[in-house]
Amino acid sequence: MNTVKTVLFLTFLTGLFIIIGDLLGGRTGMIIALIFAGLMNFFSYFFSDKIALAMYRAKPVSEEEAPELYAIVRKLCERANLPMPRIYIIPQEAPNAFATGRSPKHAAIAITEGALRLLTKEEIMGVLGHELGHVKHRDILISSVAATVAGAIMVLSDMIKWAAIFGGLSRDNEDHPIILIAMAIVAPIAATLIQLAISRAREYEADKAGAIYSGNPLYLASALEKLDQYSKAIPFHGNPATENLFIVNPFSARGFINLFSTHPPIEERIRRLREMAQNGI
Repeated sequence: MNTVKTVLFLTFLTGLFIIIGDLLGGRTGMIIALIFAGLMNFFSYFFSDKIALAMYRAKPVSEEEAPELYAIVRKLCERANLPMPRIYIIPQEAPNAFATGRSPKHAAIAITEGALRLLTKEEIMGVLGHELGHVKHRDILISSVAATVAGAIMVLSDMIKWAAIFGGLSRDNEDHPIILIAMAIVAPIAATLIQLAISRAREYEADKAGAIYSGNPLYLASALEKLDQYSKAIPFHGNPATENLFIVNPFSARGFINLFSTHPPIEERIRRLREMAQNGI
């Protein structure tokens, strides 16, 4: 099912590029947009993980540099029956983490320096177990592609805005500026809808996996409480179009996009984890 969604996302992006190309440059603009969309699709599929990691200046760490972190991930991978992913550390104080890659064999997990300092070993197990749950369920490709596509659409939105200001319509459309204005409004909404298409249910499933892999649902419940509290207090530097990647929404207190958060309420996630613990799962 995630493969089908990925294809739909890339098809949607191609169509949007072509429409905007026509608005900005007529037939020539459509051809240029089609070529650009093809390149974007290729890079989204094969390099979305590298794009996401580079966006946050995530640094790869070796086992010699982070032996305890590697030991945690290795134990979780054994329980999840997954190959060892690449491990990265994000140089930010805001506590958070995400997984990316197009398959379990090409997966990477990244955790912020702030999370490593804030969380206990058990809480880190819960967080990384959650991320490996996304890897196991093959959520990571669709999440990475969705983040890349949403980011591209936000760039297109800026292009439309400047075209509207400086009269960048093609001759075929110059008498219809309302079309450009409408696209300037629709494009960022489309980016948000793409994020929302990543079902909130996948976060609950990843929470369940994290609870199982770490051995105790309360590890992740405790971690989520801390992540939620500190993420609101410590600014996270990044692109809101990538919010669906992270274990908790790093942009929860920022503007209009908060109305369409890709994450379920933290309180509900914690409640379910505590219920799992009470039921001995």
